[in-house]
Amino acid sequence: MTKIVPQDENRAKPRVVALVYDGLCTFEFGIVSEVFGLHRPEVGGHLYDFKSVCLEPQPVRAAGGLMVTATGTPDDLAAADIIVVPGWRGVDVPVPDDVIAAIRAGHDRGARLISICSGAFVLASSGVLADRRATTHWRYEDAFNSQFPDISMEAGALYVDEGDIITSAGSSAGIDACLHVIRTDYGSKIANTVARRLVIHSHRQGSQAQFIKQPVPKGGAGHRLSQLMDDLRASLTAPHTIASMATLAGMSPRTFQRQFISLVGMPAVQWLTKERIARACTLLETTDMGMDDIAAEVGFGTAETMRYHFRRGLELGPAEYRKRFLSADDLSTRAS
Repeated sequence: MTKIVPQDENRAKPRVVALVYDGLCTFEFGIVSEVFGLHRPEVGGHLYDFKSVCLEPQPVRAAGGLMVTATGTPDDLAAADIIVVPGWRGVDVPVPDDVIAAIRAGHDRGARLISICSGAFVLASSGVLADRRATTHWRYEDAFNSQFPDISMEAGALYVDEGDIITSAGSSAGIDACLHVIRTDYGSKIANTVARRLVIHSHRQGSQAQFIKQPVPKGGAGHRLSQLMDDLRASLTAPHTIASMATLAGMSPRTFQRQFISLVGMPAVQWLTKERIARACTLLETTDMGMDDIAAEVGFGTAETMRYHFRRGLELGPAEYRKRFLSADDLSTRAS
């Protein structure tokens, strides 16, 4: 198991403020508070100093019939190193002037800005995204393009990192963006530990397009194929083929392919390649294994084959991936 270097609970931590507003998106706010606000004994304590701040009369209404009172103050917002907008109450709802002023002030003093889902409309309305790239939930892309034609919409991206501004797509993509921030601030080992506690992948491949309009399978095939997928993840080194996977599922190859696409939204071989890439990414981030050993471990066979699939799937090679997603401390340790 990778050893996590404990953090100093008394050291100065990045100050994160999540905006709270009338009509608050509770799931998006929960993501922010879960990732940035929890005490994490497995890494030595809190990673961030987390506050919630509301610039409207309180309490405010939240989705699901809740009433919410933020405990932070405008002074906390003015001192934040990271400001997060967890969604917005409507893509056609104007953003109040005081919220726009706070976003602009934070941007001007060098705070990092993060939006989840429709929160991109708040950043865009504040003018900080002009002539830059951004993303939002796929449902809102047309509305966003219509309202903000000077912003380059990265359709399908889970999140877009512009350095000082990160925008993310539909709700769960906010988890990817927030973990990306932890990886940037603390390195891949800490990010992997937080992801493990969340029971998700530290770095998810793909785009939000894979979650759009996916049909739900009927009958008992879903459970059977779900079990098969777990078995395949546990045996990535095996030379799986459509025929062998169909046999394991107890189906004809033709039925298997049809049922698999219905359940997952992509062919089985494509899914298997993505799983192998995901496993390879974890090994690249957390181990000193060589490229040939990793390729063999995840079922690609050779480093050359693994490089081909990385280039095709991630648009960068395994060595570039390892360098990009390791912290400076990780790199210096491996170089010594």
